Amino acid sequence: MRKHLKAYENDGVNANPIDEQLPAGRRRDRIADLVGRRGFIRTAELAREFRLSEVTIRTDLESLASDGLLSRVHGGALSLDRPVVERPFEEESSVGIEAKRAIGVTAASLVRSGDCVVIDVGTTTTQIALALLERDDLDDVVVVTNGLTIALALEQAVPRFTVIVSGGTLRPLQHSLVNPLATSVFASITADVAFIGCTGVDAAHGATNVNLPETDLKRLMTQTARRSYLVADGAKLGEAHLGVIAPLDTFEALVTAGASGAQISGLRGAGLTVIEADRDDDDAARDDGGHRHEGHHRPEGDETGDAT
Repeated sequence: MRKHLKAYENDGVNANPIDEQLPAGRRRDRIADLVGRRGFIRTAELAREFRLSEVTIRTDLESLASDGLLSRVHGGALSLDRPVVERPFEEESSVGIEAKRAIGVTAASLVRSGDCVVIDVGTTTTQIALALLERDDLDDVVVVTNGLTIALALEQAVPRFTVIVSGGTLRPLQHSLVNPLATSVFASITADVAFIGCTGVDAAHGATNVNLPETDLKRLMTQTARRSYLVADGAKLGEAHLGVIAPLDTFEALVTAGASGAQISGLRGAGLTVIEADRDDDDAARDDGGHRHEGHHRPEGDETGDAT
């Protein structure tokens, strides 16, 4: 017993499972300690570690959250004392969900039958995948993605859609695939449209991301598509982070929602076309001095989709 507890304390959730069931109080103390040291732990991992049901672990997490010892998020728990810079997919997916859904629907409306579509990893881009599933008019769409969550969401559209997963090394925090090997698929295709997620959109610094391995892949995705769209909710506008994806003039447009008028004006002033997914075209046009941004919709009969 002492041997297993020592291994548990040294290695945390990856250590050998505890042989004896701990009393609830001691178990919760250990869970709180694990979450504090790891930053984020999934419910399923804790259930395996303590040899208990996920229902019991969820009850423990709710109790610890009510005591102010951790934060409950979808699929696990997040530390309050040592927040991670890059939030886990499960936590991020519940933040600004209405804005992300609006972005997803608007972005999906830019896809046509026969298109090859690159969908970057992320919670906002996952909403694009879900919106594409609702497009009964679409057929023969090829989707290439480095996001496992996106690929699984689109599985039910096969064979109407062809879904290609990039391969590469798994990053568990975002369920994304990165180098080595992730670039080989994207380097060998020419897509019609790419939807690129990010953690920052700034007039001076362009599109940026907190994670460098994902940043490299986002940059390649942008280069491989005829038309590339940034997708980001208002919370990401005005932010700039370590990894530079590309300057703003690289993108056909930004699709956003939940953004302030000042944020939108600043980006439009820098020359970026902004599509506000949570506002109708007339309101968006009036806000921009009466100038509509027609370039983000491909005209009927235009089969090339070449970027300008």
